[in-house]
Amino acid sequence: MLQIGSAFPLTQTLVIGAVSLPIVAGGIFVVLRMRRKPKDKEKLRRLEVNLSGRLGDATITDITDDAIFYEYSVAGLTYTASQDISQLREMIPADSHRLIGRPASLKYSTQNPANSILLCEEWSGLRVGPANQPSGLAS
Repeated sequence: MLQIGSAFPLTQTLVIGAVSLPIVAGGIFVVLRMRRKPKDKEKLRRLEVNLSGRLGDATITDITDDAIFYEYSVAGLTYTASQDISQLREMIPADSHRLIGRPASLKYSTQNPANSILLCEEWSGLRVGPANQPSGLAS
């Protein structure tokens, strides 16, 4: 006989809960991950490369108010890259034009060597000498 208003058996309730909980948690994770601001994503990328990146040498080719451009080689491949420095301006010397053509240290991801940084909130690969020294390259 069919009973009206009967509750789900306990096993059905547990199965539905066990299936729906990971789906809801995954949805919350995706929504929160998508809502991050680009500047927050860039900061997380810089800090991750700083933590697990390998050191290398680079040459600074240009610098603007918001970006630093550089070249480096890994395993025989030459990479040309830029890094957004708008959040790191306090780490750039006032006479930033002196950095152009100078060597710098960089950190890059071993899984993706194109993912590299010259500086972040916790580290700087800029090689800045005293203000009274020449830039290091003969004119």
